[in-house]
Amino acid sequence: MSDLIPLAQAHCLPRRGTEHKLSEARVRELLPEVPGWELVEGGHAISKTYGFANYYETMAFVNALAYVAHREDHHPDLGVHYNRCVVRFSTHDVGGLSENDFICAAKTEALKG
Repeated sequence: MSDLIPLAQAHCLPRRGTEHKLSEARVRELLPEVPGWELVEGGHAISKTYGFANYYETMAFVNALAYVAHREDHHPDLGVHYNRCVVRFSTHDVGGLSENDFICAAKTEALKG
């Protein structure tokens, strides 16, 4: 991924192996590009909770996110509730965070926009 391309416009690439795991310094560079997302699980994942007015809006968001995840072939863990959805990204194949997690976090932000 080039730093010149906004995260929300980039696309995920297959990432396998620890060489694709982001350094702590790179994570700290990318985190400000996805406002409201936070490091969780000792820096192995990023997460954000999105609030909604009702279940219908929550499910509309979840379905839109499912479409984005399918297109990017990078899938979040979701906690779906009546008026909120907790979204968590991590790349299991690299043992932590990859650029794909930040790309998908940015695309998730664009959905809520």
